[in-house]
Amino acid sequence: MSILPPGVRPAPPRPRSPELRPVAHQFRPTEKPVRHEPGHASRALRAAGFGRAVAWLRPADRRVLWLYLLTRISLWITAHGARWLFPRGSDVREAGPVLVPFQQWDANHYLHIARDGYFPADAGPWMDGWDNREAFFPGFPLLLRAVHVVVPSWTAAGLLISLVAGAVAVLALSRMASSYVPEDTDGRRTALFFLLSPCAVFLAVGYTEALFLAFALPAWLAAQRHHWATAAALTALATTVRVSGLFLAAAIAVLFALSAWSGKGWRGAAWLALPALPPLAYSWYLHTRTGDWMAWKHAQERGWYRDFHTPWEAWKNTWNAAFEGLHTTGYAAMFQAELAAMVVGLVLVALLVRHRRWPEAVYVALSLWALGTSYWYVSIPRATLLWWPLWIGLAALSLRRPWFRTAYLCMAAPVSALVALAFLTGRWAG
Repeated sequence: MSILPPGVRPAPPRPRSPELRPVAHQFRPTEKPVRHEPGHASRALRAAGFGRAVAWLRPADRRVLWLYLLTRISLWITAHGARWLFPRGSDVREAGPVLVPFQQWDANHYLHIARDGYFPADAGPWMDGWDNREAFFPGFPLLLRAVHVVVPSWTAAGLLISLVAGAVAVLALSRMASSYVPEDTDGRRTALFFLLSPCAVFLAVGYTEALFLAFALPAWLAAQRHHWATAAALTALATTVRVSGLFLAAAIAVLFALSAWSGKGWRGAAWLALPALPPLAYSWYLHTRTGDWMAWKHAQERGWYRDFHTPWEAWKNTWNAAFEGLHTTGYAAMFQAELAAMVVGLVLVALLVRHRRWPEAVYVALSLWALGTSYWYVSIPRATLLWWPLWIGLAALSLRRPWFRTAYLCMAAPVSALVALAFLTGRWAG
């Protein structure tokens, strides 16, 4: 009932700004963007294909990307300080080249593969001193070689790949977070926990984590929407980068089965076999050169002690390496981090099972099994970057317990800085 005087018509409601629309409305795939009369510049951008890209980035996406850029700048500042404060040598008067801190450990393996191939000059595992490079899947080295055609520096090419891939990954994670945790409307809280995680440095260097997530997280988003062909194709790309792509494929298969049993039908099941093709092709290639179908696995065993041991044996060996004085303090500290990451992973799997998140539980559990059945634990802290349920869960916990966000940031910030310094100064960091 109107309370205005007779003859007085109410003013029409003011149109709401697109930024103020409910988040659920922004996520509708059928929503059409508001049309504006384009000027000359707008028409030129649209003709060049930029208009669609700009429309795809919502204000929430731009906020997440701004956070991503700030954390990249903080890591570059850390790398600059590492060059000057921790030079190699006791009487150094000049800092090393700008990009040297980023070219450490596995980044050198990827460089050698991209530059020289897997078996240069007929060298291979039959030779003494072989670097076991076939343990690394070809996706990242192939892309590195392609980018190097445009970017002369190998290190800069690797950094560029991770920079772009990391942006794609953090956008996908933020969108995923809003579907799991509606209160995290723009996903920025989840992105913050992820980007300030203890091993965040590996997202910024020439490693595979950022590129893997750039394929894996959009694949999971597609699977959630039952776009099985897209999910399978993206997962196949992920398996070219890391064997973890097979764990993702298993999780998507579980999600597909649950969807089919709920009445969605089994149409699209054939796509689930697609992610197995890249590992099979890589195994075939290695077999043609070495006669060994599992050459990549055997290279991991030779170089990184990844031969099978029971979980309790692996825990015991890692515990001894961490606390029994068998290694220098730097290595011992990293083995302690391996133990802590294993505990976090086990708790995460238990919580996922408790909440009946079966596909996510399968994904994390397979990762733990692969990493937790070697002689000792290696690279589990770095693998936490790939466990998206962990970062979404921490964001959800911080929304229920506001004090947790402050506590996490106060603890994660120094640990992240220490791990970054360890890596950037050439020390083992997982």
